[in-house]
Amino acid sequence: MQRFRLISDPDESIAGQDAVAMLEALGGPTALFFSGVDARRTRAVVTLLHGNEPSGVFALREWLLSGKRPAVNLLFIVASVHAALTPPQFSHRMLPRARDLNRCFKGPFDDEQGLLAQDILSLLEVYSPEAVIDIHNTSGSGPAFGVCTHLDRQHDALISIFTRRLVLSHLNLGALMEISDDSCPTVTVEVGGRLDDEAHALAIEGLFRFATADRVLAPEGKTDWGLEVFGAPIRLELQSGVTVAYHESPKPGYDVTLRADIEHHNFGTVSPDTPLGWLAGTPESVFRAQDAAGSCAVARLVRDEGGQLFPASTLRLFMITTNAAIAESDCLFYAVIDEQQDGDQAA
Repeated sequence: MQRFRLISDPDESIAGQDAVAMLEALGGPTALFFSGVDARRTRAVVTLLHGNEPSGVFALREWLLSGKRPAVNLLFIVASVHAALTPPQFSHRMLPRARDLNRCFKGPFDDEQGLLAQDILSLLEVYSPEAVIDIHNTSGSGPAFGVCTHLDRQHDALISIFTRRLVLSHLNLGALMEISDDSCPTVTVEVGGRLDDEAHALAIEGLFRFATADRVLAPEGKTDWGLEVFGAPIRLELQSGVTVAYHESPKPGYDVTLRADIEHHNFGTVSPDTPLGWLAGTPESVFRAQDAAGSCAVARLVRDEGGQLFPASTLRLFMITTNAAIAESDCLFYAVIDEQQDGDQAA
């Protein structure tokens, strides 16, 4: 845990005049420990795994300013402080040439990002929280949703503190939420777009509920939390070296042009006749996608019709980005195939 500064029961002075001043006061990766009314239990919040996702930082600052005492011990881990403070502030997912921190939690732990992830895992092991919330922002605008690897009442209960949408993911990316087990349910909460005031407000409200509730895990017997569940998401990614742009028409010099308003489809249903953009080449030559079984899923997601890009079937899309750098380094969007809708149309 050498990379983390540890602060016990900080007072509101560390909040500074704004979130940037607070991060400057922290100086680097920091774990803040707040003593709870019930000192026998601990909960943890992790945020800023990506330096361009500020909502969790805003929530921490509001918590500091409130002077409230949590119901149980609260461990707040703030990770990518240096990336967040690099000008322009809150615009860098990670520093140049660094790995995505939220892809490092299953190793290798042999570079700076891997060692930082290892330190976060060590902190969680030492403090042994009963539950972990990992707060993120989406790179584009869109509604909030939670992500977990287990479909059970404990994970449902945690996500319901923030949102009623749940994405059940079995993708093995090395994300923090993938460490989840029965002893410490861990979920990701995407509170919305990084530039959206609604996302910041949700992060604040959700943190206060998580920190002050006597119980955040499900009581015995309760199983229905009213969540809308999206299962088996598939990531649509670009092949190595493929370029992407966002525009109202095909942009010369780019392999893929996606519609400039494509993020409006976040958590919406797109039918096979919904235009998504344009491409130079076949879908398999510019995209890659794997389903949970490891099979190529490009043809199940998208199709080419005279150089225009359409869904191959009825899809529910989310995590759509209009940031070309993120699209090229991570993915264009996640998709869930709506088998029932396709079956109804075929019938």
